[in-house]
This record gives sequence, C-alpha cells and structure tokens, in this order.
Amino acid sequence: MARHPTREQIELTDVLSALGNPLRLKIARVLDAHGERNCGSVLDAPISKSTLTHHWRVLRDAGVIWQKPSGRENLLSLRRDDLDARFPGLLDSVLRAPD
Repeated sequence: MARHPTREQIELTDVLSALGNPLRLKIARVLDAHGERNCGSVLDAPISKSTLTHHWRVLRDAGVIWQKPSGRENLLSLRRDDLDARFPGLLDSVLRAPD
C-alpha cells in the first residue's frame, strides 16, 4: 500500500519541488480541473508506464495527490483540502500561473 504523508507532514519545499516539474504540474492541473481519475486517463501523451509511476510517486510522497487502488489501476486525486489548509492560496497560485 502506498504511503501518504499526513497533512502535518506535508512540507512546502516538497510540494514546490514536485510541482516544479512541467509534467507533474500538468498532472496536478488535470486533477484539479477534472477531479479523481484513473492513472491511465490523466495524460494523453506517449510516456512510459515506468516514467509515469515515478511522477505519481513524487507527487504522492510530496503530499500533492492521493493514490488509491481500484482494481488493476490506481485512482489519483488532488489533495486540495490538505494543501489549502496547510498553505492557503498556494495551490491556486501555482496551478493558475502561466507556463
């Protein structure tokens, strides 16, 4: 089972580092706009499964996403409530910043 940090364990530097990668930022934007998604439907890009798994792990370990098993896949969702409580306004600022 994947380990997720508690709300209190989420660190600003980890969140910013995770979202500093353009692909992970795009993933967070998709989850923000569309809500919970299975891992296979988040991105429509030719990216290897191992590369995506790495990005999911970075986002999960930083406390940016929830990852929960659902059959043979994982469901991903943005931890908006936790991030907004921990760092008010940060997520909106980062997700709406120009590329």
